[in-house]
Amino acid sequence: MTNKSFFLLMTLTISVFGVITTEVSVIGLLPQLELQLNITPIQVGYLVSVYAIVVAIAGPVITLLLLKYNRKYVLLCILFIFIVSNIIYATENIFNIILIFRILPALTHALFFAIALVIAANSVPKEKSADAVATVFSGVALGMVLGMPLSSFIAEYVSLSAAFYFGSVTCLIAFIGVVYFIPSLPVSQKINILEQVTVLKKANLWLSIATVILIFSAMFSSFSYISDYLTKITHLSNNMIAIFLVLFGASGYMGNFIFSRLLQKNTIRTTYAYTFLFILVYFLVWLLGFSPFVMVLLIIFWGIFHSSGLIVSQTWLMHEASEAPEFANSLYIAFSNLGITLGAMAGGFVISHYGVHSIVLTGILFLILSFFSIYIKNRATVAKQTSDKTII
Repeated sequence: MTNKSFFLLMTLTISVFGVITTEVSVIGLLPQLELQLNITPIQVGYLVSVYAIVVAIAGPVITLLLLKYNRKYVLLCILFIFIVSNIIYATENIFNIILIFRILPALTHALFFAIALVIAANSVPKEKSADAVATVFSGVALGMVLGMPLSSFIAEYVSLSAAFYFGSVTCLIAFIGVVYFIPSLPVSQKINILEQVTVLKKANLWLSIATVILIFSAMFSSFSYISDYLTKITHLSNNMIAIFLVLFGASGYMGNFIFSRLLQKNTIRTTYAYTFLFILVYFLVWLLGFSPFVMVLLIIFWGIFHSSGLIVSQTWLMHEASEAPEFANSLYIAFSNLGITLGAMAGGFVISHYGVHSIVLTGILFLILSFFSIYIKNRATVAKQTSDKTII
């Protein structure tokens, strides 16, 4: 990898970290926001749910509308919105204004990833594109497992405003990086929206989308309640939970790179293996999660398979829409957010009816369903190839 590619990928990774931290830091700051804004728990919950809903609904549409503009300038505009939004969170005490500035960055969230992932893949030789995408995705893992708790720590020991300024400064650093390390990327040929949308006619694309939704549901039906699990089942203290989450994040960071290499060798076998092995990890967590000593090892594997779900599901979907990469990535972000919402809701339902120990079984169920969606799509692909050969 050249120095130019290295700095470009680091810039995109920091950008992703800033965007994800802006999205999820609110989750760890809900109690402080409730007090500062003098609102109900339901209202403060809107700051989380509205963001995810807007990403899922508006993401692909916004992407199609703005694909015709220079990619670099679009990234700069998006990061500027995130910088300003974090400043508003830090300085405003009016709920409706903060809610508006949750909606604005959410509108550009899918577009940001659609562009960033394509830039990353195109910045290196084709055989190394999966590694480049994995590098950018590592920013997601760091944002979720480091950005959120770090924001909570800053809010606890400095101030709530300082936590949001942290997100703003991170996005500002990313903004400067884009200015210096990402070249101007004007659109070389006219983007035909109808041509982009035609990928939606492919049945296999919808099977891939179903896989994305199910994998993310499997990931977040359990991860959304991991602290509860470690508290009530593994009986860890708050300090130990923090250590376990850092271990989870560090192993997740490496998981992206492990699976990117495997995907380059054989996408189909790796995707099958991912679901099967993740089921095994969840089963062992359910069976042996009572032991803190065993969970030290299991949390590493849990982190690896949780975070690698990003690169596995994205690669699986992109195989069906390589002719419209930005639009396909926006679909990926939109439907992965739908999967996150579905998984969190399913996990909450299971906890309320069967207890926190059962959440990993919810993850297993979603993974079994994702395995079948992968199998059905693969069979359909093989059948089509056989039919084409027969016609020839």
